[in-house]
Amino acid sequence: MDAALTHWLNAPAGSNAPLDALALAFTSYGVPAMVLIVALQWWAPGDRRHTRHVAVTAGLSFLAGLAINQLVLLFVHRVRPYDAGVSHLLIPPSVDWSFPSDHATASFAIVAAFAAQAMPRRALLFLVLALAVCWSRIYVGTHYVTDVLGGLVTAIVGAILVRMLYRRDSRLDALLLRIF
Repeated sequence: MDAALTHWLNAPAGSNAPLDALALAFTSYGVPAMVLIVALQWWAPGDRRHTRHVAVTAGLSFLAGLAINQLVLLFVHRVRPYDAGVSHLLIPPSVDWSFPSDHATASFAIVAAFAAQAMPRRALLFLVLALAVCWSRIYVGTHYVTDVLGGLVTAIVGAILVRMLYRRDSRLDALLLRIF
């Protein structure tokens, strides 16, 4: 079912120029754009202390999720869908394993951080962007659907760990908010 769904989402790749361009844009620039938007939260109006805390939390969740991915990659060696003949690749091939998706982890870690810190409007904006990034990774042929779902799980685990270990108004929080 995973291969069939991945193939179905990737089927138009290479034959629909506008959709190809959109997918390539989200694959190349989606995560960096999300990181930039998080960084710009530093100067957002409103409760600056809370917003800045959430921005730091998002960055830490991003890093924690990617660190978890590296641990998973030590044990799970899944070939890419284009290597298995499931998808048509629109971007240069990757040299690492397919599961979990780093793009999905990075983008959903940001969503999880904003959602966990009671910033629903921003979390919704990031969710839309994260879904577009994840769709693009399947569309361009570099990930299976379950690779993206695995990235979602590692993102949530990373965000939960950060939520448990990094508290607002802690000494570390005060230090980081002073540094930046």
